[in-house]
Amino acid sequence: MGDARTNPKNHLDDCQENIGQLSRFCNDAGCAAPGPACRAILFSVKNSLQMQKTTTLRRPKPVDRVPRSRVDKFAERRAELGEAALQTLATLGYARTSLREIAQNSEFSHGVLHYYFSDKVDLIVCSVRQYKARCVTRYDQVTATAASYDELLAGFVGALGDTLRDEAHMHRLWYDLRAQALFEEAFRADVAELDKSLENMIWRIMSRFAELGEQPLRLPSAALYALFDGLFQQGLLKHLSGDPQAVAGMQADVRAVIDELLGVDCRTA
Repeated sequence: MGDARTNPKNHLDDCQENIGQLSRFCNDAGCAAPGPACRAILFSVKNSLQMQKTTTLRRPKPVDRVPRSRVDKFAERRAELGEAALQTLATLGYARTSLREIAQNSEFSHGVLHYYFSDKVDLIVCSVRQYKARCVTRYDQVTATAASYDELLAGFVGALGDTLRDEAHMHRLWYDLRAQALFEEAFRADVAELDKSLENMIWRIMSRFAELGEQPLRLPSAALYALFDGLFQQGLLKHLSGDPQAVAGMQADVRAVIDELLGVDCRTA
């Protein structure tokens, strides 16, 4: 049986009991002002209340937050698993992929994947988000290092050709995910966010073109993104279909569009 002094509920019960005693005593005695007996009970109530207050103040605050280090490690592990699963996801696509299928094609067990990801939607979004973040960084580097219109054009078109040729299966996964968002609400918020980051990337590139070429941009951000995304997706489909001219054709189309938007005469050496 625990010490009553360490239990706040016991103190509260004592207070309530003493108040009840005081009320009954005064009613029975018919006193208008508390006498010695009443004062004794009041003193007991005051002490009980003070003990309750002291105990409450000393009570440690509950810890309801997960330590930051644990959160960071969980996020790092998710990123590692997402990266490891990317190849399988890109090869099989959304419809033919499950967490169990991914586990069979990687070094991680199904139980591990299921612990870190609620379902395959969660895993696919994590994987594609990581890959697209690298893409954005790549083009930002091209934009930052170019010193002339022609240099930027060569760097941008070259990067587009390289990624279409070398990472076609990764881009296919992205377009698969974006198409699924038309049918599955679970994808839409993440796809919209990724789409916006790519739109912002295209706007930064075209703003740099406009700066170097000393020409204003005549189209809004969303229209520019739709234009280049359409050219890239068209080139991707041709490349996956075995067209040997798909990459060069896409690059030529991108060059023509940029020159048309900004004017070929504005290019500087």
